[in-house]
Amino acid sequence: MTNRILRSHEVTETLSSFVKNCQWTDIPEHARHEAKRSILNFFAVALAACSDPTIEKAVKTYLAFSANSTATLIGRPERTDILNAAALNAMSANVFDFDDTHIPTIIHPTSTVAPVLFAMAEQQPMTGTELLLAFILGVEVECRVGNAVSPGHYSRGWHITSTCGVFGSAAAAAKIMGLSARQITWAMGSASAQAGGLVETLGTMSKSVSVGNAARNGLLSTLLAINDFDGPAHPLEGERGFLHVTAEQPDIEKLISGLGQTWEVNCNTYKPYPCGVVLNPVIEACLRLTKDNALVETGFEHIQRIELTGHPLLRQRTDRPNIKTGRESQVSAQHAVAVSLFRGRAGMDEFSDSAVNEPALRSLGARVVFADDPSMPVEAARVGIYFDHLPNPLVMQIDQSKGSLANPMSDADIEDKLRTLCEQGGAGCSSQQIIETVWSLDTIKDVSALMALVVRH
Repeated sequence: MTNRILRSHEVTETLSSFVKNCQWTDIPEHARHEAKRSILNFFAVALAACSDPTIEKAVKTYLAFSANSTATLIGRPERTDILNAAALNAMSANVFDFDDTHIPTIIHPTSTVAPVLFAMAEQQPMTGTELLLAFILGVEVECRVGNAVSPGHYSRGWHITSTCGVFGSAAAAAKIMGLSARQITWAMGSASAQAGGLVETLGTMSKSVSVGNAARNGLLSTLLAINDFDGPAHPLEGERGFLHVTAEQPDIEKLISGLGQTWEVNCNTYKPYPCGVVLNPVIEACLRLTKDNALVETGFEHIQRIELTGHPLLRQRTDRPNIKTGRESQVSAQHAVAVSLFRGRAGMDEFSDSAVNEPALRSLGARVVFADDPSMPVEAARVGIYFDHLPNPLVMQIDQSKGSLANPMSDADIEDKLRTLCEQGGAGCSSQQIIETVWSLDTIKDVSALMALVVRH
């Protein structure tokens, strides 16, 4: 099958036809429920960040060029057009790096797809089942593209949520608009021309630009395609298409293998801590070590070094000493280790500008060193604390961190996350109403009613 696909270039066509023809009845119950969990987590993180300085500055800039006021900005009083709403709500969902994570690609799938659908729902009638189906298909497309270019894509410096997310947002919007398979391929072509985002931007406001663009540009690509704005026939698998340009050895078969039988939304996970997902097992190990009497009795001043052993991605993504902002701290192992050990917790306050500037945390973080172990999964890590006068280190290994596929956050955990973040965000929304509405999405006739619940009061 792979050889036939490589020879006849039918991959994008196959995906487009799948998006066009897939029905709600084709979606298994587990995938339906996981989609609701993803959307619940989406509102939690977007509400938490609604007044963050990054979002404030972005809103001020984008609204100056708004075409109309048809769509809601989550947790805010302003309204804007659907393109800008898609971008700004995507930024809000991702800015704290507290959003969901697809394993193994490390894509944050909901941030670039859900904002598009909720913006569209305020401009055209949309039922909950229509939204959920389009959402699941958008996640399917972006994550299959991510599977095909991983792991080399990220290693080359591409920010995979941004680059692959644009295909997911285009597919989701195309499903809602009822595009033909040919038009969906055209939308994928325009999306491929706008796929971008660099790992170099992590820890800065610039990262939010490409995440917002992934949502906005995917929607724009579909709006163009519905007017027969054409594109290449093979935007993904073509000789100079997205896959070959952005990955050394793309696995093209992963785009369609098991299509309609396995669902990528079922590989979604949710974070208990507001930081890069590779830091989850590190933080969990550190929090457990804070309860060890030996650490309490010996004291931090006698720590010689703190050794982190994990998948090479841990070092690649989080070896960031001497950070200066809370945004940078979200992807800094040095800070995550220090604040978790020193404070015994790892919430939003622990990844703030003020926490970053505490001298004690900087001193402790400077003693972090890395040891790569390619055999360890991304969800695992080992933390060893070595003292200057004790023969044996304190060691804690986490094989499956909380929030991983093997140790997932429960529905109740995600509900609690929304309650906490909704309050911290300060928008004055009713978290309980949001929770009840999301769980009943498949019975709702007008999704815009949900958006009315997330406006700042």
